[in-house]
This record gives sequence, C-alpha cells and structure tokens, in this order.
Amino acid sequence: MNEIAKRIVTDEQGKPLEVVIAWDVYQDLAERMGWDLEDEEGEDVHEALNAWRSGDRSAFVPLEDLK
Repeated sequence: MNEIAKRIVTDEQGKPLEVVIAWDVYQDLAERMGWDLEDEEGEDVHEALNAWRSGDRSAFVPLEDLK
C-alpha cells in the first residue's frame, strides 16, 4: 500500500483539517499499526519485538512447529 486514496477537508483559508479515507483502507491501516489490539496484546507485541531485536529467541517457535 504505497498510495492511499483520500479526500482532504480544509477550512476557509485552505488549511487542512481532516482526511477522509475508505473504511477498508482504515481497517487495513489499523491492523498493520496495531491500533486494533487491546492494551495487553500491544504490550505482548512490544515485548516480543524487543526480545527478537535483542537476540532472545527462546519465546519463539519455528513456523514448521505450528503446522
């Protein structure tokens, strides 16, 4: 998703106030950004990311083990 179709709402001076995007585009963004996660889920994701970046792979399983 490199380009998002949008409509920019401006005030009388032409200053941008709001951006309107399609609902499905918003839902995709929310999922990619983690906006749809509960607080605890978001914390879990951050902990996992920090573990991965630090080289701690103990909490991760190979993809083959999930099948």
